[in-house]
Amino acid sequence: MARQGTTAADPAVRALELATAALEGDRRALARLLTAVENRTPVGEAALRTLYPKAGRAHLVGVTGAPGAGKSTLVAALIAELRTRGRSVGVVAVDPSSPITGGALLGDRVRMQSYASDPDVFIRSMASRGHAGGLASTSAAAAAVMDACGLDIVFLETVGTGQNEVEVAAAADTTVVLEAPEMGDEVQAIKAGLLEVADIVVVNKGDRPGAQRTASQLRAMLVAVARVGATRSAGATVPAGATAPPPVTDRPRPKQPEVLVTTATTGEGITELLASLDRHRAAKPTGTPSAARLARAAAQVWAILADRTRAALTTPERRAETEATLRAVAEHDLDPFTAVDHLLARLRE
Repeated sequence: MARQGTTAADPAVRALELATAALEGDRRALARLLTAVENRTPVGEAALRTLYPKAGRAHLVGVTGAPGAGKSTLVAALIAELRTRGRSVGVVAVDPSSPITGGALLGDRVRMQSYASDPDVFIRSMASRGHAGGLASTSAAAAAVMDACGLDIVFLETVGTGQNEVEVAAAADTTVVLEAPEMGDEVQAIKAGLLEVADIVVVNKGDRPGAQRTASQLRAMLVAVARVGATRSAGATVPAGATAPPPVTDRPRPKQPEVLVTTATTGEGITELLASLDRHRAAKPTGTPSAARLARAAAQVWAILADRTRAALTTPERRAETEATLRAVAEHDLDPFTAVDHLLARLRE
């Protein structure tokens, strides 16, 4: 319910109220803001306009890896250590949505329930809603809201469904990729580019047999990955007139990502991981935005542009023509490039 003097028709006023309360430490207001942002409501957009200039101070850490690697358990262990140091923590944890019902079991919130009463820990679970890449489409915006509200470090935990979850590299300052012992051979571990976006590689469940051997294999493989990446970057060219954002694999990263071994269930290796995170953040150049932050800005702007373009082409006035154009492509009467040219021309009219 809106406060006295506001109505549902006052999104800018309501957004300012919620933003002001969240900045003052009201966690309920922050929760409502994140719901508005996730649902892409006018209140959420107005709040982001207010809060975004205040963001940029938190350390955004992406945590990704295969299912069963222990991402949620690791994040919970990191929270415990960070709280002993007096640092506030935010978590944006993404769970997969059902392709049939659209629902999602937000299990990460259950795993971190012990921190629900801590005012300096804020955990937000959200469904992927069919968005590919491991994050939800509004994950970066949610992290920006937490950042603006003064949280020191914000973890972005991906769905964990495969080896193509590289989108997190554009959303985070530091990307942590989890591997588990004996979960696949060397080729399985290195393919699909997941390790290429890693700033830190963590072999979790270090108490299992083969953990140290897996870490040694990864260190050896990552030497080759770094050399190949450097060669590709040196020879990369940008096509004339290109407008697409650069691939996330072009972002600066260590010549050879550090490989650590942890056992999240016991806390072993967590102190070393936090030290590595702090070193990586300290190594970032100050002043001009880093390549990672530029990539994040590009990803956010392009996503909003795509959403607004789609919305503009599906208004009641344009929906019939847009659907007819799509139908023509489906029936192979029109090629996709000509279809896009036609739709963009309609927007310019």
